[in-house]
Amino acid sequence: MTNTANPGLRTGIPGPAAQRLGLRRERAVADGASSLLPVYTESGGDGVLIDVDGNAFIDLGSGIAVTSVGNPAPKVTEAIREQAGRFIHTCFMVSGYEGYVEVCEQLNELTPGAHDKRSVLSNSGAEAVENAVKIARHATGRSTVVVFDNAYHGRTNLTMALTAKNMPYKHRFGPFAPEIARVPMSYPYRDPHGMTGQQAAQRAIDRIRTQVGAENTAAVLLEPIQGEGGFIVPAPGFLPAIAEWCRDNGVLFIADEIQTGFCRTGSWFACEHENILPDLITTAKALAGGLPLAAVTGRAEIMNSVHRGGLGGTYSGNPIACAAALAAIDTMREQNLVAAAAAVEETTRPRLDALAQRDDGIGEVRGRGAMLALEFVHPGTGRPDPERTARIAAHCHRAGTIVLTCGTHDNVIRLLPPLTIPAQTLVEGLDTLEAAVAEC
Repeated sequence: MTNTANPGLRTGIPGPAAQRLGLRRERAVADGASSLLPVYTESGGDGVLIDVDGNAFIDLGSGIAVTSVGNPAPKVTEAIREQAGRFIHTCFMVSGYEGYVEVCEQLNELTPGAHDKRSVLSNSGAEAVENAVKIARHATGRSTVVVFDNAYHGRTNLTMALTAKNMPYKHRFGPFAPEIARVPMSYPYRDPHGMTGQQAAQRAIDRIRTQVGAENTAAVLLEPIQGEGGFIVPAPGFLPAIAEWCRDNGVLFIADEIQTGFCRTGSWFACEHENILPDLITTAKALAGGLPLAAVTGRAEIMNSVHRGGLGGTYSGNPIACAAALAAIDTMREQNLVAAAAAVEETTRPRLDALAQRDDGIGEVRGRGAMLALEFVHPGTGRPDPERTARIAAHCHRAGTIVLTCGTHDNVIRLLPPLTIPAQTLVEGLDTLEAAVAEC
């Protein structure tokens, strides 16, 4: 049967084929590996995912900011096919190959700053963050890493310690890695009225001074725009003030650009919006167009401080993932996806702002480029409203549009469409979101 509200839906959600796969999943997959939608993707393209029942879903999530260049992206697909036909693996620690070197060259060129840089590749964002912490501790001889409220940096033991949110990421998985200090983030919607970015930075710096001491701090690690924490954009001046304090005190400034990197915010990297030059920058997600690849890029003297053999892994910088990354970066350049992200914002932001004007349960619209969000609250109190947020997201899913939730209190809907999404498809997805907000 066709859904008259959305002709792309041919069955109920989940459809019969998805239900059969769901039963198989129950018998084969651990419950801890959950999915947001009860459907199973079979193919995709042009900002749409098709499930095993033939239902078409408008994709405003991009696999959590991964398939920015499209899914599949023709150039990435061809690069994967060509590399797989030549060789699949050697382990870079055993025998190098040009693709690894070229990805590092591209990262050194693209990341902020013209200074001399080096890069090292790994498999996932969490692994990149762990490597950045290892490098920072080794280079400085200090142990403590400072992170922020609402931060998300991964699911390994160390990155769970760095991550702020308990459920579902940390609950009953401890004890966690030590020497982690957490300080307040700039959160304009919830900070005291009128607090500037400089004042919020000073609040954080005072906490570091009194509870850690600059002389014990190896690095300050932060997301220029927090991702899982709620797409929180710090007040202007916050990032430069933190970066300046780091420089003045011999502390390394690590920018976690795993979700914000590669054109997502309307620049190649979110740090560029305030001209920040991080000492180290971590990347992943959109880097390889959907294949697992991550990196740490940083000042040459810091990266080279680690002894030979101190960094690496069996699959780190896999040849096929490197080929995909080079094709993805070419696609970003050729299709000017920086401008595409800005165009997504030009279409989306006015509609979200107008929606917030009509609905006093929307506390704030925020974000940059194609990384935008709505925070839902109880009117009059500003208390987070995760229940309504969940209903709105579920309504969108039933209507054939994929949106994601986030936030420490699960009260934020985030939009991360592919940067290649056709304009009409984006508009149709926003229509569904508006209807869901009104209905719920």
